[in-house]
Amino acid sequence: MIQKRNYDTKRPPEKDMIFGMRAVMEALDAGKTIDKILLRRDMSSALGRELMQKLEGRTVPVQRVPVERLNQYTDKNHQGVIAFLSPVEFYRVEDVVPALFEAGKTPLLMVLDGVTDVRNFGAIARTCVCAGADAIVIAARSGVAVNGDAVKTSAGALHTLPVCKVDNMQECLRYLADSGLRLVAATEHTERNYTSADMTAPLAIVMGSEEHGIYEPNLQLCTDRVRIPMSGTIESLNVSVAAGVMLYEAVRQRGGVEHAQ
Repeated sequence: MIQKRNYDTKRPPEKDMIFGMRAVMEALDAGKTIDKILLRRDMSSALGRELMQKLEGRTVPVQRVPVERLNQYTDKNHQGVIAFLSPVEFYRVEDVVPALFEAGKTPLLMVLDGVTDVRNFGAIARTCVCAGADAIVIAARSGVAVNGDAVKTSAGALHTLPVCKVDNMQECLRYLADSGLRLVAATEHTERNYTSADMTAPLAIVMGSEEHGIYEPNLQLCTDRVRIPMSGTIESLNVSVAAGVMLYEAVRQRGGVEHAQ
């Protein structure tokens, strides 16, 4: 006997979701900020094709899922599609970085490669604001969900910190490097101490997930690889704690939060 997969999941408030093909397409036309879309895996209708055409060129991740997963989010007639509204606005990193230089600032960005835990993301965003960071960068299709739980964990920081969603993390890292930012990666694959990296220059701190670290092709693009020294039997810090250590080393080197802003 084949055991059915359990798709139980926490239901977001209905106000944070849009059901139905026409409703989702109308939301896109109206410029609503959508975090992600779940589409029935075997969807092949004309409306489904029209929806996919509307999504071309947009940084909205689409996940093809079994209908059972969609049913876990709502009892209403979803017509094979659910869109999740984002509580925050997304920015283009190509707009944020030039604006920082034009304002006479020394950019300090946090780049998250593969971090998917909502609470870790919220905690990192909160620390970014406290440390005077200018923006946080996440992947559009494999990154964290920017939802109400993330905003709550961030203590509201996500309402003030620009969040940049990027389609291609490697292209983003190349753009940041070409714009004059040092890319400092926190990784276990080095013996260099994190305090030895120059964080006074325009800077992007790159953090990977606790499970897999920074994706190797992205790691290859980084200017510096550094590690946070560890002792004892636990091999690594929680990613939000590690991000805080890295951010406040930048603050220390720059002479304090007021100088970093």
